Amino acid sequence: MQLKNIKDKRSTTEKDIEQYLCRKIKALHGIAYKFSSPARRSVPDRLCVMPKGILAFIEVKRPGQKPTAAQLREIQLLQSMGYLANYVDSYEAIDLVIKNLKEEIFNA
Repeated sequence: MQLKNIKDKRSTTEKDIEQYLCRKIKALHGIAYKFSSPARRSVPDRLCVMPKGILAFIEVKRPGQKPTAAQLREIQLLQSMGYLANYVDSYEAIDLVIKNLKEEIFNA
């Protein structure tokens, strides 16, 4: 008897995504601070401080989850001020953020 659709690996969690982000940021000689603001709700989860004075604000979500409307407003506000700000819900999304950060760092 053959069993089908059995997962050997546990499903990816938000913590897994966040740890991957932190490792990738550290590999670029940056720091991914856990960010919270008691006076302002819905700020992104991570403040990434990169070489050459570059900052990025990253909201981390579990795979397939989207930010709330308030979180999207915060991301858009930060973007309108000229900061790199986005949300990630997968390893691939983080890889794209890292690619953009590398371009910023090497073009600064």
